[in-house]
Amino acid sequence: QVQLVESGGGLVQAGGSLRLSCAASGSIVRIADMGWYRQGPGNKRDLVAVISSYGWTNYADSVKGRFTISRDNAKNTEYLQMNSLKPEDTAVYYCSARASTYSNINFSDYWGQGTQVTVSA
Repeated sequence: QVQLVESGGGLVQAGGSLRLSCAASGSIVRIADMGWYRQGPGNKRDLVAVISSYGWTNYADSVKGRFTISRDNAKNTEYLQMNSLKPEDTAVYYCSARASTYSNINFSDYWGQGTQVTVSA
């Protein structure tokens, strides 16, 4: 099994910045893609950004130029640097990882518990 623990959420004023972290642990063999998703009130969970194990990235149009995803493969950790935050960025942010483990060599998707980000106007 893989456990994902997020940190770094909170309350910030519009225009401010936050940095989210997500650390993966467990009987991990390899982590492929890692990503960040968010779910606002009454909305479905949407992709924010994704990063491959080789560093290829992709972003939702709404966050391009403001958010940066990165990862430290040695630490099995990913980050989301969020700048120029807007009230519409308010949501619960979830990290994800596609990983194989010693008990399940096939890749499966794992999720963190979510961290609240609130941006005030």
